[in-house]
Amino acid sequence: MPPLMTTKSSLMLFVVLLMIAAPGTFNAETKITHSIDSAKSKIEIQVAKDGFFKAFGHDHVVSATKFSGGVQFVSARVEDSSVSFTADTNSLRVIDPGESEEDRNEVQATMLGEQVLDVARYPQIQFSSSAVKVVSASKNTFDLQVSGALTLHGTQKPVTLPVHLQISDDGSLTCDTEISLLQSDFGITPYKAAGGAVKVKDKLKLTFHIVATKAASSAN
Repeated sequence: MPPLMTTKSSLMLFVVLLMIAAPGTFNAETKITHSIDSAKSKIEIQVAKDGFFKAFGHDHVVSATKFSGGVQFVSARVEDSSVSFTADTNSLRVIDPGESEEDRNEVQATMLGEQVLDVARYPQIQFSSSAVKVVSASKNTFDLQVSGALTLHGTQKPVTLPVHLQISDDGSLTCDTEISLLQSDFGITPYKAAGGAVKVKDKLKLTFHIVATKAASSAN
């Protein structure tokens, strides 16, 4: 009859068998949850004027004032990270510099109304990533392509965002990206007045400056 295994050898055998049965348990990539800090972040939309009398129209700058979201960040394998955010359409504010308050209020009312965003029916803008590709990387700095689904005006479309990511010493993430979209792709008719003599272009430019900090449960 073979000698009985010692406690130490039995434990080692158990660990080996467990690693064979579930190898992911011992090399799992740690996902650190980060929350978007809306006070330090900024989302802006730029809409250019168009039409025969565009010299009498105005380019518009719109800022989102209420948004939230998070990043599941994997430092060992950044391409396994993910991001999502939601912005309330009713929180969009026209900040056209140099325009009167009356003009800004008029533009905002039109933008939020049925003619454009129809915030009563479509209260949120949402994005959820599906894939992350690392284009280039250096110490604490990455250029990424983040693909995912953008939902605007009740219409969901695939988009790819070129993202510049900077990791701070405290582990916080700073992401900057810019993308152009067509309003008509999301079922929005670009606003026009005076029979189309004054109108805005179909193309929008969205600019994101996002700061995300470690969530309380991940910071410890």
